[in-house]
Amino acid sequence: MDCLNINDVHSFKQENLNIVLDINSGAVHVVDDPTFITLKALEKSKGNWQQAADEVEPTLGKELVKEIKEELLELKKEELLFTTDDGKITANNDKPIVKSLCLHLAHDCNLRCNYCFASSGSFGGQKSLMDLETGKKALDFLMVHSDNRRVCEVDFFGGEPLLNFEVLKALVAYGREVSAKAGKVINFTLTTNGMLLSEEVEKFLNAENISVVLSLDGRKEVNDRMRPQANGRGTYDVLIPIYRRFAASRNDQDYIVRGTYTHFNTDFADDVKHMFEQGFTHLSVEPVVAPAEEPYALTSRDLEAIYEEYDRLSRWYLEEFRQGREVDFFHFNVDLDKGPCLPKRLTGCGAGYEYLAVTPEGDLYPCHQFVGKKEFLLGSVHEGLKKPEIGLKFKEAHVYNKEKCTTCWARFLCSGGCHANAYANNQDILKPYEIGCKIQQKRLECAIYVQVAKKMINVG
Repeated sequence: MDCLNINDVHSFKQENLNIVLDINSGAVHVVDDPTFITLKALEKSKGNWQQAADEVEPTLGKELVKEIKEELLELKKEELLFTTDDGKITANNDKPIVKSLCLHLAHDCNLRCNYCFASSGSFGGQKSLMDLETGKKALDFLMVHSDNRRVCEVDFFGGEPLLNFEVLKALVAYGREVSAKAGKVINFTLTTNGMLLSEEVEKFLNAENISVVLSLDGRKEVNDRMRPQANGRGTYDVLIPIYRRFAASRNDQDYIVRGTYTHFNTDFADDVKHMFEQGFTHLSVEPVVAPAEEPYALTSRDLEAIYEEYDRLSRWYLEEFRQGREVDFFHFNVDLDKGPCLPKRLTGCGAGYEYLAVTPEGDLYPCHQFVGKKEFLLGSVHEGLKKPEIGLKFKEAHVYNKEKCTTCWARFLCSGGCHANAYANNQDILKPYEIGCKIQQKRLECAIYVQVAKKMINVG
């Protein structure tokens, strides 16, 4: 035990708990103060046990340090601590299989969100709607390129996809037909700003078991500042009754209310609380990604406030849990028992080869955030994949090929971050967006803490 693999161990304090993550195995431990102090000494000594012991023995005593050593060795023996990447964790070299499509039914929108990356829905081009034949060709493309995969996903996206509701309905019917013939199943999702979510639309979505992502940024003043209608009026007062009716119509299941926080609301825990108080239990808030010169952009100066906000959010979340009111907050849903599958641990969303975006004209891009960037145009549903090398480039953009990821403790939980954010900030999908990385690390620590604390509450 002269030298231990401390580089692949991440230890941190969150509230009253000392938490230790073994990066390669994913094992999580809660340890007492003496063990935590010893592990921090090991970090300082770069894994040299004798140096660490010399540092902590004057405070802890030789007998206690000896006991800690024995416990750590036992965990190492059980491959639950100080594990190494011995080649079992490797990148997936299988043939790319398209599993999901993001169908842009509308490059147009009825809102004028200040932070919209899609230029109010047009993605920097002409406003347009997808016609039925292009949509059908996209679904045919999915059936062919999903190979032997049985379950596929399709997300209706925009702009605002409900501007093209009749085509949406026809494509669901066609998708059911062609997937059944192919021995497959398509799970449909709709991402909407909610303004056109009428009772007719609601009945259709419920009848077809379509999952729905509903956009809302939280408190009225926060939401209306960033998400106005085309006429400049706010959307909050319109959306709250629509969303309440919709959630109730499906017994509060199979939806998520998703918000974006900006420099203007770094107190976003209050927005999560507010949405929960309005009766919505499935929630997510994401940090805005924008050029630093935008007044709403998040910068490094916002990080301390953001860290404190995730701490506040985790404390509130656990208090609700203790009171029997469990919140389904997306970024706290980390599985400590099994975790994500191996390919997801390495590559994340699969943009560019497992997941593709389809424009109204049928053009294929790695994901919705790359649409309009012609250097990333892979082909079209009409002519097929013309530049598969672009997809291969994304396939190779896994954590082993991202220099900053190779030494990051969160790499197998974060999977390297968002390619689009990396490109937007660094013009290179292999160079992660630094502020995004720091936010992700913090919310992962909070997520691990929340799940550990929930287990401890459940066992008394």
